[in-house]
Amino acid sequence: MPEYDEKTALVVVDIQNDFADPKGSLYVEEGDQVVPVANREIERALAAGGLVAYTQDWHPGSTPHFQKDGGVWPVHCVQGTWGAEFRPDLHLAGEVVRKGIGGEDGYSGFSVRDPMSGERDATELDRILRQRGVERIVITGLATDYCVKETAIDGIGLGYEVRIIAEGVRAVNLRPEDGKRALEEAVAAGATLD
Repeated sequence: MPEYDEKTALVVVDIQNDFADPKGSLYVEEGDQVVPVANREIERALAAGGLVAYTQDWHPGSTPHFQKDGGVWPVHCVQGTWGAEFRPDLHLAGEVVRKGIGGEDGYSGFSVRDPMSGERDATELDRILRQRGVERIVITGLATDYCVKETAIDGIGLGYEVRIIAEGVRAVNLRPEDGKRALEEAVAAGATLD
């Protein structure tokens, strides 16, 4: 189990209704089971003086990210809808970083990518962490094979020590074993699994 202090932040990735509720448009199997793990870690981080930050997919109604507009994914996490809201049983106690606001792909909590040009831009997450002197991040949330993996790898690239709570993530698994491969990729990049 990870330890927290003032230089360690918990990053809670995309625990939103569309991913973490069985009625969601892009429900991740067992996605609802990450909520109790996240809540436990939120309490542990706060008790130790650590920062908690949340990432939130926040897409416009039309974006090249969606199948209906030429992308890969069903419509999900549209701004202001039930699907984009955090799970109601998730304890919210920190900064929220929204991604995909302008129709970009927002896999990483640290960056977004224009689906047409491939150009990347930073989100506010790195700035928020650096302002607090954070050196280490712990990740829980959804989905292992996309946003969790990309957030971990970007975090390592930015110089953070990164830990992923294995019991606190779940995968989409478009192909069998995608989640397992994603964790292996993150570990190969320098992340630690707890």
